[in-house]
Amino acid sequence: MKLKLSNVSKSFGAHVALERVSLELDNVHSVVLIGPSGGGKTTLLRILAGLIAPDSGDIELNGERIHYDEPSLLRHRRTVGTVFQAFNLFPHLTALENITLPLEKVHRQAKERARDTAFELLRRFQLESHAHKKPAALSGGQRQRVAIARAVAIKPRVLFFDEPTSALDPEMTSEVLDAIEQLREQGSDLVLVTHEMGFARIAADRVVFLAGGRILEFGQTQAVFEAPATAELKQFLGTILKY
Repeated sequence: MKLKLSNVSKSFGAHVALERVSLELDNVHSVVLIGPSGGGKTTLLRILAGLIAPDSGDIELNGERIHYDEPSLLRHRRTVGTVFQAFNLFPHLTALENITLPLEKVHRQAKERARDTAFELLRRFQLESHAHKKPAALSGGQRQRVAIARAVAIKPRVLFFDEPTSALDPEMTSEVLDAIEQLREQGSDLVLVTHEMGFARIAADRVVFLAGGRILEFGQTQAVFEAPATAELKQFLGTILKY
């Protein structure tokens, strides 16, 4: 994955979520965004995924500039997968149908091919026996793995994860992190917002630390965690790793 941000800014009313953020990463497979709440992580991830537009600045993904007019955004969204902390599954559809629906309706796949793809992914994420269950009948970890399977089904060029374990208990968190690690090991390109620092240290090729709407540090994972250069990152890690 190649990612270039040039002076990206975003405000919501009087609140400045991102302030002239610039970053250049090349030949990385997994990037983890860390930082305090309200620091800009989720806003940046949503801009990268094409879910919201920046107020100013340019973004290039794998050498292609992301354009934020609606037709261009629709095309961009069809090439990436996004997994949210709240699962965002259709409650009236089964696990299988949650995966096949976008394949059939958005990507125009034949029904049989979409079902084959969905069953393959359900098996891959140990969900085959739950294929015909609706989300209410699944655990939180199972729902999130269905959401991951749905995102992977379109064969995205990048997968975006926004705090995918924040609503889960420790056992279910482990299920989901194992699934994400499996994707990373198989070569998928990932951008994650997470509060799981242990997982970030294992899964990330690069770590980006945001606070106050700005990128204060970025670099190789070991260097960022073991030798933070800014007082802000030292304080953040000291607080979040205290217990």
